[in-house]
Formats: sequence, C-alpha cells, structure tokens
Amino acid sequence: MRKNPIILFAKWQVKKGHLDSVLNLLTEVSQKSENEAGNLFYDLYQSHNNPDMLIFCEGYADDASLASHQKSEHFQRIVIDEIAPMLEEVEVILTAPVQLDI
Repeated sequence: MRKNPIILFAKWQVKKGHLDSVLNLLTEVSQKSENEAGNLFYDLYQSHNNPDMLIFCEGYADDASLASHQKSEHFQRIVIDEIAPMLEEVEVILTAPVQLDI
C-alpha cells in the first residue's frame, strides 16, 4: 500500500506593521524546513487582496515528518516564540491527495 503525503495549507493574518519582521524570520524557517528529512516542499504565498495575509503550502512524506517539523528547534524558536505574537489569526488545514477514478 502506498503512503499518501500530508499536504498542509496554513493562512496567517499578520498584525499591521509586522509583515517585514515576519518575512525576515521566515527566511531561516524556510531554509531549515526545506532541508528536513521528509519535507517534500515548503512554499509561501502572499494574498493579492491583503498583503498582510500569508499562505503556506507545505508537503511532508507522512505524519511523522510533519510532527518532526513541528517539534524542530527552528519551528519552536522562530514560529512559536517569535512569529506567533505578531499574528492576528492562524488557520491550518491538513490534507491528503484524493485519487479520482477518471
């Protein structure tokens, strides 16, 4: 049986005046996350309508890879301790690919 990857979508609403700080911190997070075992991709997007809204699309080989990412030193230190206080709202959606019989 083939394991399905975990695809994570996250929406961050950054507090006014904090976008540059968040983006600067995400440089290190992105680099380190992309080098994690089990990371398939780590993509960041910005809303056209709301520049303070960031959208992540991240891929992990399995649940263990995602859990390892969330427990990593850089995630805990930068995302949880430094970035989270600069966010108004966070939404995270975990997904898996759907195989359609077409």
